[in-house]
Amino acid sequence: MEYALEALNISKSYGNFRALNDVTIQVPKGSIYGLLGPNGAGKTSLIRIINQITIPDSGMIKLNNEPLSPHHISHIGYMPEERGLYKSMKVGEQCIYLARLKGLGKAEAKEKLLYWFERLGMQGWWNKKLQELSKGMAQKVQFIVTVLHEPDLLIFDEPFSGFDPVNADLIKDEILRLRDQGATIIFSTHRMESVEEMCDDIALINKSKVVLQGKLDEVKQRYRNRTYAVSIICPNQAAALERMRMLGTVEPAAFKGLDNTTDMTIQIPGNVTVPHVLQELTSLGELTHFSEVIPSVNQIFIQTVRQDG
Repeated sequence: MEYALEALNISKSYGNFRALNDVTIQVPKGSIYGLLGPNGAGKTSLIRIINQITIPDSGMIKLNNEPLSPHHISHIGYMPEERGLYKSMKVGEQCIYLARLKGLGKAEAKEKLLYWFERLGMQGWWNKKLQELSKGMAQKVQFIVTVLHEPDLLIFDEPFSGFDPVNADLIKDEILRLRDQGATIIFSTHRMESVEEMCDDIALINKSKVVLQGKLDEVKQRYRNRTYAVSIICPNQAAALERMRMLGTVEPAAFKGLDNTTDMTIQIPGNVTVPHVLQELTSLGELTHFSEVIPSVNQIFIQTVRQDG
């Protein structure tokens, strides 16, 4: 497999505080890679090292199989959680200035900016000062500045912060489109539903070390626990629940089925087969719903962090 970015055995301390402890991640080319973790876990420290804002105490960063060096700055686009635009500058003037810092000529920068302004519905913003814009509008400007020079690697730290649902969906679609056009994306967020929708691979950092990583679908497979959601229409709800408790662990359902249904989740041990559970259920009444409950990224996140406690 080809990797766009490899962080190999990265450690970083600030005084007596260990921010990163022998962290290794490998980001496949052309993927969206979710970098997850609770506040203070070490994500921002790793991102700052990738962007050459700080250097690691030990370990190596490789970009496109080359040791990271100053000339790679133009190959990376970074949208930090704390935005860094100049509030009193006009939007167009500021975007051209920042694009030229990334190596674009003035004419090329303006051409690309006009394309993006039209694409994101920002016509008429060129001569506005940033302080005149809402937080969401300013976020669009920051997004454009990040992607304008068409870098190989894009790093988005909480990219949907400040967006209403419509504009969050717009930016999500643009990130997916950039991935489809060949960009590699590192995506750091606390919005687990966005991870579910967008990420191909994930790494979870907790207390300065990687505690979970891999392809998202494979990670979810590892956390399957033979739990099923059930809805059944039956004459005696109490008897049905008691019968199911003889097969496995029964909990109230987190969903609501049709009217007059008995709704539950049941976790069955390895020696009980799914066909046997179905047979028992259909003997109790009319089975209207039966599906496996696959753990969400949010559930996996919480479970892993608590276990790492």
